[in-house]
Amino acid sequence: MRAARLIRMALLVQSSPGMTAAALARELEVSERTVIRDAQALQEAGVPIRSERGRAGGYHLAPGHRTRLTTLRPTEAETLYLSGLPTALRDLGLADAADTARLKLSATLLPSLRAAAESSVRRFHLDAPAWFREPSTPELLPELARAVWSDRPVELAYARPGREGAPPERVTRLLEPYGLVLKAGVWYVVGRVPGGRPSREGDWRTYRVDRVLALSPARGTPPGGDEPFVRDPAFDLAAYWKTHSEGFARALLRTAVTVRLTERGLRLLPVVADPAGVGDAMASATGPDEAGRVTLDLPVESEEVAFTQLAGLGAEAEVLAPAGLRALFREHARALAAVYGAEPGDQR
Repeated sequence: MRAARLIRMALLVQSSPGMTAAALARELEVSERTVIRDAQALQEAGVPIRSERGRAGGYHLAPGHRTRLTTLRPTEAETLYLSGLPTALRDLGLADAADTARLKLSATLLPSLRAAAESSVRRFHLDAPAWFREPSTPELLPELARAVWSDRPVELAYARPGREGAPPERVTRLLEPYGLVLKAGVWYVVGRVPGGRPSREGDWRTYRVDRVLALSPARGTPPGGDEPFVRDPAFDLAAYWKTHSEGFARALLRTAVTVRLTERGLRLLPVVADPAGVGDAMASATGPDEAGRVTLDLPVESEEVAFTQLAGLGAEAEVLAPAGLRALFREHARALAAVYGAEPGDQR
């Protein structure tokens, strides 16, 4: 712990010469007395750090004790500082490592480039979680992340969702964890199941990390991860996730409804309907008719979901089929007419 703090202190002084003992104490979350002792320890270790008094005082490194990345342009430095995801790094247990890495980078940059890089942090921020959802960090995420980094196969117990309202089923899987994905505040692990039953994605599987109940080294693998699995060099995590997420979204769309839309309804359809089905719906569109309305077949998850989505379009959409969904909208229209057909406060 102290060794990491000493490195951090040296980097702070190098990137921000003149920091006082009080400022260093606040940054390192220690006392000023500890800062003084750490400075002495750095001197004994050969780091030329010294304390100066006066208005321009504070802690400094000896002139010339610096490494600079002089080939970076300002836009390149700005881009480097945009590459971190603070929330994700914290969830993975990598926040301290990321802080140290940024300090190392800042310490090596010329002052002009350092200002350009720091300015990007003030201008851009990525907020990964979705609206109206309190993000939570799965308890086993840091341990799973270590297995990903070390290419260590694991055995995980997973709560597989039950079918048609049945309780979750506990299953055990041997997994070679290839990568982690953060999607709208939810973490997923992608890996290969050696000898598993083939699926539409081959040997690859995707699991929600918050449904992982237990995690342990694979049988026959030392706890230290001395026997890593051999990664498939052809595997592309980003490409896999794109294909997987698109396939997953389409797999949910098991029903189709026929809808007649006004011009305005057609513009609003991508706002209320599932994006995975809107493209197919547009391809099936016919019309416009004399009233300017277009008819199309919209893939949906279920009639209940379709009702929720299309009800937001009001009179801009007319459901033609299936008959059960059309009847549901007819009942809904009657209920609305009953509510809005009288003045507020009238007895009905």
